[in-house]
Amino acid sequence: MTVLVPPGVVITGAMTPAVREVLTEPALAFVADLHRRFNPRRQELLARRHARQQALDAGEQPGFLAETQAVRQGDWSVASAPADLDDRRVEITGPTERKMMINALNSGAKVFMADFEDALSPTWENVIQGQINCSDAVRRTIEFQNPDGRAYTLNETVATLLVRPRGWHLVEKHVLVDGAAISGSLFDFGLYMFRNAKELLARDSGPYFYLPKLESHLEARLWNEVFTDAQQTLGIPHGSIRATVLIETILAALEMEEILYELRDHAAGLNAGRWDYIFSAIKKFANRQELILPDRGQVTMTVPFMRAYTELLVRTCHKRGAHAIGGMAAFIPNRRDPVVTENALAKVREDKERESRDGCDGTWVAHPDLVPLVTEIFDQVLGDRPNQKDKLREDVQVSSDRIIAVGVPGGQITETGVRLNVSVALQYLNAWLNGNGAAAINNLMEDAATAEISRSQLWQWVRHGAKLDDGRPVTRDLYSRIREEELAKLGGSSAQRYEESAELLDKLVLSDEFVEFLTFLAYELLD
Repeated sequence: MTVLVPPGVVITGAMTPAVREVLTEPALAFVADLHRRFNPRRQELLARRHARQQALDAGEQPGFLAETQAVRQGDWSVASAPADLDDRRVEITGPTERKMMINALNSGAKVFMADFEDALSPTWENVIQGQINCSDAVRRTIEFQNPDGRAYTLNETVATLLVRPRGWHLVEKHVLVDGAAISGSLFDFGLYMFRNAKELLARDSGPYFYLPKLESHLEARLWNEVFTDAQQTLGIPHGSIRATVLIETILAALEMEEILYELRDHAAGLNAGRWDYIFSAIKKFANRQELILPDRGQVTMTVPFMRAYTELLVRTCHKRGAHAIGGMAAFIPNRRDPVVTENALAKVREDKERESRDGCDGTWVAHPDLVPLVTEIFDQVLGDRPNQKDKLREDVQVSSDRIIAVGVPGGQITETGVRLNVSVALQYLNAWLNGNGAAAINNLMEDAATAEISRSQLWQWVRHGAKLDDGRPVTRDLYSRIREEELAKLGGSSAQRYEESAELLDKLVLSDEFVEFLTFLAYELLD
C-alpha cells in the first residue's frame, strides 16, 4: 500500500499498519508545518541553553530576572480551569502502553498523564502505538486482551487525560522534514492535537498537556505560539489547550511567574518535578566542586534548596490562580514483603501530608495502589472543594539565593550510594534499550529522570574526586571496579542488553565533558 507524504517529508521508520494509520498525509502535513514554523526558534533556544551553561560553568550566579520584574509585580491571572481539570487531587502517570493506560484511567485518580517522555522508551513502535492508544482512550474504545485471557476495558468513570510530549531538546529520527529529524515535541504534540482535539472538545473536555524540561519563560513563550497556531489551523477556539508546566529545572524555578504569564491563556498550573529538578541541580552546577550533592537517598524534599522551590511554587501558582501539583511518589507496593510496603507507605503519607498542608492542590503517584491512600490524605484537607487555590501562602518569602543553594547539610557520599547509582543506571538503561521506559527497580518506578540523577552524580563525583564517608576518593578506577561488580550481579536472558548498557554508562560517567542528556547517546541505539 502506497503511503502519501507531503513534499519534503520522509519516513525512515518501518512502514507498519500502525504507521499507516497514524501518519496520514494530512497529519504529516500538520506536524511538518509546525516544525517548519517553529523549529528555527527551538534551535535558537537550545543554543541559548548552551550559552547559559557556559556562563554557569564560569561562575555566574543565576537569579530572578531584572527585565521581567514588571511581570512579577503585575496584576494578572491565568485562565480559569475547565470543569474536568479543576479537581486534580491525585494524578497518576505512566507510559502510553495500552494495558498500563487502562489501569491508570481506571485507578480512581482524577488525572492520568500519558507520557511520551521520561517514562517511554521512544522506539518507533512505542511512539506510533502510543498515539493510537491515546486516540482510543479519548474515544473510550481502548481495550487490551492479556495472554492469560484477562480482558481490560475502561470503567464508566475514568481519569481526565493529559499527554506529555517530549522535551524541546529531543527529536524523532524516523521522520525527516527537509532533510532533518523532526522535533520530538512538535511531532508528539502535533499528532495528538490533529487526531484528537476536536473529539475531545465534542466530549466536553479538551487537549490538555504537561510540558517538560523548560528552562526559561522564552521556552514557554514558544509553546504558547505553537498552541495558538495549532488552534487556528484546526479551527478550534483559542484557549482550548491547557498546559501544566513541570518545574523540573533549577533555572525554570527562577522564572515560574514569567512561565505562567507567557502561557496565561493556556496555563493550567505548575508541577514540582522533583527527580528531574535534582538532576538539573547537579547538571547545571556539575563543574562546581562546592555544590556536590551526597547520596541520592539523602536529597529529600525537606532539604533546604528543595523546600525553597516547592514552597515558592505553591505561592506562585495560587497568586496567579493556577493549580500547584506536588511531586512524584514513585514507590511500588511489594505484595510479597508487607514490611517493606508498610515502611514505604509511611514515607508516602508523610510526604503527601506535607504537600497538602503546604497548599498543593494535588500530587503525583506512579502506581494505582497508592491512589486510595493519597486520595484520603487530600480529602482530609480539601473536603468537597476541588482545590485550595485560596491558600495564598503569602507567608512564603524565598530569595534566589535559597533556590540555588544546592546542598544537603550533613550529607555524605557512601560506597553504598555509589553502588546503588551504578546498579540503578545499568538496570534502567537495559530496560530502556529493551523498549521499557518505566522500570520497576528496588520497589521504585524508575524513569529517565532517576537514571539521570544516578549517572550525573557518578560523573560529578569522579570529576572532582569527591570523598566517601570513609575518606577514599571516588576515582575512575573505583567506579570501574564497582561497575564490574554490579554488572556481574545482573545478567539474565540473551534478550538483555547489559553489555551495551555498561558501555553507555562508561561514556556518560567517564567522558571529559558532561553529556547533557543520557537519551542523546541511548537514542542512537534504539530501532
